[in-house]
Amino acid sequence: MREKRLWFQIKRDWVLYAMLLPALLYFSIFHVIPLIGMKLAFQDYRIIGDNVWVGLKHFNVLFSSPAFLDVLKNTIIISSMKVIFFFPVPIILSLIINEVRNGPFRKYVQSVIYLPHFLSWVVITGVWISLLSPVDGGINVIRNFFQLPSLDYMTSKDHIRWVLVISETWRSAGWDSIIYLAAIMKISPGLYEAAKMDGATSLQQMRYITIPELLSTVVTVFILNLGFFMNAGFDQVFNMINDSVISVIDILDTYVYRIGILNGQYAYATAASLFKGVIGVVLILSTHFISKKVSGKGVW
Repeated sequence: MREKRLWFQIKRDWVLYAMLLPALLYFSIFHVIPLIGMKLAFQDYRIIGDNVWVGLKHFNVLFSSPAFLDVLKNTIIISSMKVIFFFPVPIILSLIINEVRNGPFRKYVQSVIYLPHFLSWVVITGVWISLLSPVDGGINVIRNFFQLPSLDYMTSKDHIRWVLVISETWRSAGWDSIIYLAAIMKISPGLYEAAKMDGATSLQQMRYITIPELLSTVVTVFILNLGFFMNAGFDQVFNMINDSVISVIDILDTYVYRIGILNGQYAYATAASLFKGVIGVVLILSTHFISKKVSGKGVW
């Protein structure tokens, strides 16, 4: 009976399922099928012949490696900075855009803040290198105007992590705000009309209607983002890394790329990648259950 009901739903909504198909193919090819290869983390890779099962050998080497512990620390620090300083920005941005009543100006603002999302990190890195240039970069021109010494932010260990956070915010905040704007659009206009009749100001409507109604979306996005906590942005770091700052922004993904692709240590790199994936799953599940217990809202 259940199978007949499912088949009826698929037949009735086949257009929606057809639209879903590309996403299913993408995740199947790049996220599900590769899980089969994760067994390499427990083997010694052989170009000729069968791989040799070695159990937890690569994990023991991994956790006893000072280099791995350093990149793990960098990953946690950079990801934590992005969660703390970047995550609230799209929410605040969506609340501000929602208050803009001038239609053409609102569309212009949205177009401007969405545009950086469509630029590759190669282009964005070039923009930020030019902007932060110690010779003629815009930031140092301003510093020189106030008689402050020039700084080479891209090679400064004290500043490069902040460059990662700010450039990520510039690129993604506008695009990520779409999720929250869509959630705001679903709020019943009747709530706002009733609040206006009671004399509520725009700020009070935002505080007592918009933000509470937006909370479930914020919780869901936050939990899902924690699944990518250990990523820290491979494309961004790979393009911005250099010998002067590698010790403070070398993350797990760049470490796996270097030892796996460049050095050919495929099994060791797979172990590091599997460790990162397991941490992501644990973070999602633990945050979901904690949120469900505390607020009654989670991913499912």
